[in-house]
Amino acid sequence: MATCTSGGCTTPGCTNPVTKPLACPKCMQLGIRNVFCGQKCFKENYAQHKQIHAILQQMGAGGGGVGGHRKTPPDGIVCPVDSPELLKLSLPTWAKAYNFSGDLRPALMSPRRPITNNRVCKPDYAAHPGGVSDSEQRDRASNNNIRVYGPDELEGECNLRYATKMGREVLDEGGKALRVGVTTDEIDRVIHEACMERDCYPSPLNYYNFPKSVCTSVNEVICHGIPDYREVQDGDIVNVDVTTYSRGGYHGDLNETFCVGNVDADGRRVVQTAFECLQGALAMVKPGTLYRDLGSTIQRVAAANKCSVVRTYCGHGIGSLFHTAPNVPHYAKNKAKGVMKEGHVFTVEPMINLGSYADLTWGDNWTAVTSDGKRSAQFEHTVLVTKDGCEILTARENEPVMKWDPDLIQR
Repeated sequence: MATCTSGGCTTPGCTNPVTKPLACPKCMQLGIRNVFCGQKCFKENYAQHKQIHAILQQMGAGGGGVGGHRKTPPDGIVCPVDSPELLKLSLPTWAKAYNFSGDLRPALMSPRRPITNNRVCKPDYAAHPGGVSDSEQRDRASNNNIRVYGPDELEGECNLRYATKMGREVLDEGGKALRVGVTTDEIDRVIHEACMERDCYPSPLNYYNFPKSVCTSVNEVICHGIPDYREVQDGDIVNVDVTTYSRGGYHGDLNETFCVGNVDADGRRVVQTAFECLQGALAMVKPGTLYRDLGSTIQRVAAANKCSVVRTYCGHGIGSLFHTAPNVPHYAKNKAKGVMKEGHVFTVEPMINLGSYADLTWGDNWTAVTSDGKRSAQFEHTVLVTKDGCEILTARENEPVMKWDPDLIQR
């Protein structure tokens, strides 16, 4: 699950650095924080930007409570599993007046799935009404160092290596269930139950109020797609993003994009490019590598295949916290801080688009989509920096180094 890069300007397509962020006062009043790179950008783009205010006000009037956490999904989006099919496939309340960038449309979703295994250890945000992780908040406020993990934390029952192994097993179960005609809500059920069977908490569940146990991102969705009652169609590309939290208190994060049925040449190109971008970046991981340098390799591979690299979301440190230092941007000439050292654990998860790198967020406050409606693909691994290179902690069985095999992602 990607983290949002800090300091990005709200204006679509703006690449100016945000050194002194200017927050939109109306957005702040409505309960979210959108920032601009400066007064000039704010004034020139306000006519377009203020359309967001009407959407936020509509969400608030519909009971969504925009005065709460900015990620809280609005009401009018949930119905029981045994509801009539016509109701389940209807648009959520927020979507009825929303201007979509592409062809994909959301459906309603099932109620939140309960934690049915009393052996599961819950992270601190699991029961928080806003899904806030107090431990992450404290870490951001007081810690600028990248944690070094030693043998005691990596090995043993339910420790970090175990959490990442469980993440791999759970993703594989979700991938097996994916096919034409299955709903992403069904994928969520499979993932959730696979977590329960392994005494793991599904890390996305209630993280800043994310309502499901997995992220499923279809076609133009870049990341953080919410599973719902829409059936996967022939020709869709579907990313399944899994994170598991072990009883030992560690997260393991990974994702893969699958080709469902007869995917066209452009769809296959962006999926393979996303894989090769991650493959190229992981080949650089070793002590002494600057975190900011991964982006140059990723962008070079993407550009060679006529694709672009999303800038808003990045890889992140992981372990006892879901998201922590370092930030790992995927584009060239980024300003990421830090040098890789033995014992660092983090994710790399480049999001690659067929068209523009610019993104928008749906009115559910989570789903990130391409601004031009063209498709996006992503692969992710959690990696450990070793003495001589890296270990892919979430690797497929018997695949210590990434190898492209289209049959493994075909459904």
